[in-house]
Formats: sequence, C-alpha cells, structure tokens
Amino acid sequence: MNFRIHDTSPADAVEEAFFRIQREQMADVPILNPALVVEAVDFQRWQGHWLGIVVTPWCMSMLLVPGSAENWISTGENKRRFVKFPAGDFAFLGSEEVELGEYQSCPLFSPMGKFSTQSEATMTARASMIALLTSPQQAQAAPKAEKQGDEPSLSRRRFLALR
Repeated sequence: MNFRIHDTSPADAVEEAFFRIQREQMADVPILNPALVVEAVDFQRWQGHWLGIVVTPWCMSMLLVPGSAENWISTGENKRRFVKFPAGDFAFLGSEEVELGEYQSCPLFSPMGKFSTQSEATMTARASMIALLTSPQQAQAAPKAEKQGDEPSLSRRRFLALR
C-alpha cells in the first residue's frame, strides 16, 4: 500500500479522492442522494494521525489518515482493525486512493437517503465526531439538556443512529 504521511490536514486530498470516486465509479449508481456533495468534515489530529468524516452522496464514513509513521498500524487493503475511542471500539477497513495514499475508514451511514440537505449531513457528521470522542463518563458528567427521564445513551446503536 502507498503509505503517505500528511503533515497538514488531508481534507483537500480526501475531497479530491472522493470526488473522483463519485465521477468514475458512482456516477450511475441509483443510491446517490442528489441533495449531497462530497465534503471532508472536521479533520483533526488524533493520536498523531488525522481523524475526520467524509460525507458523500452515497455514504458517510469516519476516516483515519496517517499523520506520522509512529504508531500507524497498516492493515492492508480491505483488512479490518479495531480502534479504541473514548466512545468505544470501532472497526476500520484499510483502503488506498491515489490522491490520499493509505487510509482507514469506518462507515456510519449508507445509503444517504435520510438526509434532506448538505447542512443536515454535515451537522450529523459533526455530532458523530463529538460522540466518538466523548466517553460515557464524560457524557454522564455533562449537564443534562433532556427532560427528566430521557437519559442519554451512548450505545453503539445510538451513536450510529444520531439524528
């Protein structure tokens, strides 16, 4: 696999790669949501690497992109590894694109028909990042905005069903 270290945010490379995928591989696929475009959302440093979400007309996925050679675990194409986050363990698949090099992805939504607007998909991506990086203990300690009796749950099912 093509291992490339990204010293700065890979957001532009992510968008370039997924725009090309849309153009070359997804153009005639009926599950595309015409209300959505490719967007890299909130890429940030996480344990020396880059963590963010890509929104596309066909899926929304978390991406891990190498930010250093140190502690990057290469999986190989379509090989799975589990990554521990404050919210729990999530499965990531190894992938590679010319514009990006090696990266790993964890799907959140597919297809994307439940989103009416790009703004709605982007806000869901941002909420997903916050949930991913929040431990159950932090969530319990946070002030409650819900009505009494509406105890929040950070179960994997709730995390993936944010909306």
